[in-house]
Amino acid sequence: MFESLSDRLNNALRSISGKAKITEENIQGTLREVRMALLEADVALPVVKSFIADVKERAVGSEVLKSLSPGQAFLKIVHEELQKVMGEANEGLKLNTQPPAVVLMAGLQGAGKTTTVAKLAKFLKERQKKSVMVVSADVYRPAAIKQLETLAKDVGAEFFPSDTSQKPIAIAKGAIAAAKLKYIDVLLVDTAGRLAVDEEMMAEIKDLHAAITPIETLFVVDAMTGQDAANTAKAFNEALPLTGVVLTKADGDARGGAALSVRHITGKPIKFIGMGEKIDALELFHPDRIASRILDMGDVLSLIEEAERKIDKEKADKLAKKIQKGKGFDLEDFRDQLLQMKSMGGLMGMMDKLPGMGKLGQMGDQMGVAEKQLKQTEAIINSMTPLERRQPEKINGSRKKRIAMGSGSQIQDVNRVLKQHEQMQKMMKKMTAKGGMRKMMQAMGGLGGGGMGGGGGLPPGFPRR
Repeated sequence: MFESLSDRLNNALRSISGKAKITEENIQGTLREVRMALLEADVALPVVKSFIADVKERAVGSEVLKSLSPGQAFLKIVHEELQKVMGEANEGLKLNTQPPAVVLMAGLQGAGKTTTVAKLAKFLKERQKKSVMVVSADVYRPAAIKQLETLAKDVGAEFFPSDTSQKPIAIAKGAIAAAKLKYIDVLLVDTAGRLAVDEEMMAEIKDLHAAITPIETLFVVDAMTGQDAANTAKAFNEALPLTGVVLTKADGDARGGAALSVRHITGKPIKFIGMGEKIDALELFHPDRIASRILDMGDVLSLIEEAERKIDKEKADKLAKKIQKGKGFDLEDFRDQLLQMKSMGGLMGMMDKLPGMGKLGQMGDQMGVAEKQLKQTEAIINSMTPLERRQPEKINGSRKKRIAMGSGSQIQDVNRVLKQHEQMQKMMKKMTAKGGMRKMMQAMGGLGGGGMGGGGGLPPGFPRR
């Protein structure tokens, strides 16, 4: 996410961040580079102009010129202004109303509305412990109704049936009545999309909004459409009283223009960001953390939150006790560690959130090879018998041949996995003996902790607020 913008901005800021003295002249050159980086990232021109003006006003003042480390003070200003453009802090859904709290989803066709409805249902159920019902008021695409029904089943949400012979308002009102009877907390209403903004579409959604008066009206927009995303959001905002925006497909948006433009142009907060096709790939949008990612400062806080949600604590405790008792770290444990990492987005997903690792994350070919090797390692371990996984020392030449054939790999690949396991086993023993696991988690907590205003991990010496 934001790879090209991050790369260009870091190149622009590198020339100034190490300087002992900063003048108006060298700030001008850097700001010109920053301006070009933002324009190439497809950030809307009014946003670029405003951003550069605000940074310049602060940079040529005493805040930077009289600072003991002016380069870092300038970087801090850029970080804070990026954050300001995207909205200061996360604004969650406001659901404090008589149940059901109705949330209307609007957007163009292909933006990912239906999938986002399911992702949001899962988010509300799992993280906010809400009961959720979903309904499709898209009477133009029978496939959309069926798709939502399937997704609702996958995430464990109530589905209110509808069909193409009904009117959208009748469908929505019927769903509200059903939600009241079932004491549902939140009702998510999916609406029809169009290929472009048109009067008929806007009139229909305006009427629907007036009939059901939702507490939240979210505009779902594809981040990969860049500046067009901001323009479409503006058109919807003029037609509907939007309360927020959901950016989808942000994992494929190397430029980042939509994230930096939508809030400024609509005045409405980005509430969620979709980071992949998986049904749990929906994150709260934290402007401070996204600004840190853009400047390659990482986002350790999000990484820790994700680990807390996705890592099986019971398995982790069981493994720690097992190693402490001297029973060793076998290949089944090794496979469990790989699966835990996979659930957190694999190497690429984690790299994006680690401070100073953005450059490594951009090395697509090398990272691709590493991800492929992890999949191969999993396949090799799966091709072993339970006895072989528990007692790797029993794996002789003929067993290696069988494992290689079963996993579609070579004997040297099996040897590599066994060697990796052996090294990891030694490391685990050392960490457990010295209480290293606890120290590592405390260090990670420190990176994501206080003094950062909830942002990502900042480099050493970076000025705290």
